[in-house]
Amino acid sequence: MIDAALIEKLKTYDTPTICNALEIVDAARRLTGFTTRPLVCPFPNLPPIVGYAKTATIRTTHAHELDAKAQRSQRIAYYEYIADKPAPSIIVIQDLDGHEVGFGAFWGEVMSAVHKGLGLLGVVTDGCIRDIEQWAPGFQALAGSIMPSHAHVHLHDFGKEVRVAGMLVRSGELVHADRHGAVTIPANLAGKIPAACDLLARKEAVILEMARAPGFNVAKLREALAKQDEIH
Repeated sequence: MIDAALIEKLKTYDTPTICNALEIVDAARRLTGFTTRPLVCPFPNLPPIVGYAKTATIRTTHAHELDAKAQRSQRIAYYEYIADKPAPSIIVIQDLDGHEVGFGAFWGEVMSAVHKGLGLLGVVTDGCIRDIEQWAPGFQALAGSIMPSHAHVHLHDFGKEVRVAGMLVRSGELVHADRHGAVTIPANLAGKIPAACDLLARKEAVILEMARAPGFNVAKLREALAKQDEIH
């Protein structure tokens, strides 16, 4: 578990900044740990969300293999899983049918309300969503697409490793997400992120201040880059 104050601090940065900071504290993070395919964000003005991953997989193009009683038991077990600690949490769902942007919507008015009511902050999925006007207020969504039908959508499994839009996620990993996409934050690196973000901000400020001032030219850019190199 990560300190609650640290989670609140991480929410003050956007996801691209988190990605940049991770590159500073671990160079290997330049090529892994984040979404690499575009996702639809119907609510781009919502602030970043940070939470522990609850994972699941769905199928959409054929009927559920389980009978009605087993389906209900599976669904209750899933709800118990997502409502359990650690919290706060974000549900990350992989559509196994391989349609890239989804075929049938697991997510809509009802599921967004249920998950928000159980304490989750949002969903990251390569499947599709619907009912945008009726969506639970404040519940963030990153999805493969917006579609009208639920088709044969059903829960396949939960609590296992998933891959969504190129991002590998394990249950319990810390996830940061906003309109740009999502990234996982290893627990051993989380505490280093604020200092890295501060360093980035100070370095960028030198360039931005000169670039936005009248009379900016290559000579001033060269000067700014030299000053930037002195910031540690």
